[in-house]
Amino acid sequence: MTTTFPASTRDRARESLPIPALVTMACTGFIVIMTETLPAGLLPQVAGGLGVSEGGAGQLVSAYAIGTVLAAIPAIMLTRGTRRKPLLLAGLLGFLIANAVTAVSPSLAVALVARFIGGAFSGLLWGMLAGYARRIAAPEHAGRALAIAMTGTPVALSVGTPLGAWLGSTVGWRWSFAAMSLLSVVVMVIVKFVVPDAPGQSAQTRAPLTRVLGIPGVATILAVVFIWMLAHNLLYTYIASYLQQMRLALRPDVALLVFGVAAFAGIWITGVFIDRALRRLTLASVALFIVAGALLAAAQHSTVFVLLAIVLWGVAFGGAATQLQTAIGEAVGENADAANAMLTTSFNLAIFAGSALGAVIVDGVGAQVLPAGMIALSLVAVVTVGCGRRAAFPTGR
Repeated sequence: MTTTFPASTRDRARESLPIPALVTMACTGFIVIMTETLPAGLLPQVAGGLGVSEGGAGQLVSAYAIGTVLAAIPAIMLTRGTRRKPLLLAGLLGFLIANAVTAVSPSLAVALVARFIGGAFSGLLWGMLAGYARRIAAPEHAGRALAIAMTGTPVALSVGTPLGAWLGSTVGWRWSFAAMSLLSVVVMVIVKFVVPDAPGQSAQTRAPLTRVLGIPGVATILAVVFIWMLAHNLLYTYIASYLQQMRLALRPDVALLVFGVAAFAGIWITGVFIDRALRRLTLASVALFIVAGALLAAAQHSTVFVLLAIVLWGVAFGGAATQLQTAIGEAVGENADAANAMLTTSFNLAIFAGSALGAVIVDGVGAQVLPAGMIALSLVAVVTVGCGRRAAFPTGR
């Protein structure tokens, strides 16, 4: 399919990559991911502040994820015809309110409701950001534009979450959430002035969700999303348990910092090659997961091997979201927002499944076998990508 947009938007994008607008979108992604992961670094403080157990405080993460899973598809389907800039501002306003309510919550129940609402707005923003970023750039630079817009994720994971945890432990956990509301205000102001608007999808081109799912390549891409991200979350969620049980002299926060920095390299590589080598790039990224898993499985007590594996893993993961969103965007054309909502749902289901399956493995046979699970799932993913040579990850692209 060929996506067309008004001449003003298209011509503005063709002059050059709209870097300020794309960086602002990356800041939006930073807010989304930072809000999602912030409680994980503040569980003792949140639990003490709300008078609950750490397990109870941990449900703030679950409430956010559930909101994302339940709201992503309905939110995008209901707003497909809405102009993109007002919708982006509405999503940021939702995060401002959700984080502000969390910051002043008198009880766990109120905080859970606020987190659920935040997750719902996460589903909306993740469903629209990829299509919006590609829409304001020239078609020949669409993949690179998406890569820039996605840089907020590794920044949040490698820098944002530790910074939020430090702020919470220094001045109180409520100030961490308040800071996220303040950041939302700043980004909203920048959006107002530097992000170009783009139209919503015209009524004539809006395919029903079932028809979007039936577009050649979509089901294959969604399967790759789930299997690949399950392989990732299986180990990522329990990296602290793995390092502890392997008796490695490597702290989890250091390991995650190395992972986040390596992810930047993956985003840069993806930005360079995605517009002309999407299939080979995706195959290489999934294959790197297999190599990283093999190194972790063979590491025994070698910190050097583990660090090398984490670097390769981070590089492979850094461009994964951009590669998958580009693939599904090219497969569905003007129905990219609906397809990205399904991609977001599949991604978050993989987070749930990785957490649940990982818990069974860690409590049952031990975290040392997690790399084997990562290898097995990645093998399935690389075969699935390989089989998608016609529509999902076409050859010659």
